[in-house]
Amino acid sequence: MENRIWFTADLHFGHDKEFMYAPRGFKSVKEHDEMIIKYWNTVVEPDDEVWVLGDLMLNDNKHGIECINKLNGKLHIIVGNHDTDERKEIYKTLPNVISVDYAYELKVGKYYFWLSHYPTITANFDDGKPWAKHLINLYGHTHQQEKFYNDNPYMYNVGLDAHSNCPILLDNIIQDIVDKKSELVRKQNDERK
Repeated sequence: MENRIWFTADLHFGHDKEFMYAPRGFKSVKEHDEMIIKYWNTVVEPDDEVWVLGDLMLNDNKHGIECINKLNGKLHIIVGNHDTDERKEIYKTLPNVISVDYAYELKVGKYYFWLSHYPTITANFDDGKPWAKHLINLYGHTHQQEKFYNDNPYMYNVGLDAHSNCPILLDNIIQDIVDKKSELVRKQNDERK
């Protein structure tokens, strides 16, 4: 079986605030952290690659490390606004972490992705290029439940809040973008009639 590529953001292990765990369907931060690990390990295999686009943990670094060490996969971490200098150094020492960067351009097959914690405009919908030629922004940070930022098909939210508290497979992201592009083209055609 070929290793798969997953994306996610904003795990917030140890973030003991009801406004964080309650909207995700949990009664406590303890339940949140345990279930995020369970959901993750249900879909991610040990040899899969996972790009985490920021904000893995808050508050107690020791607890955060324990949670991260329980996750399947080989992690590439993109730094988020809660990833302090101390946490960045900690991430680099963890056995399941492959890389730590501020942002990253990733090419997979014919597709180009700009990986960042924050949503970043990287392409225009109306410039006429084939969509696979665009630089597609994958991001977290917003905690929105929508997959697309302001309906832009080239800005895709990989955060837990938009994906039932699980990482999302790259193939599924590509299909979502194809579907969104088709939806927007239909809308444009309907408006021209």
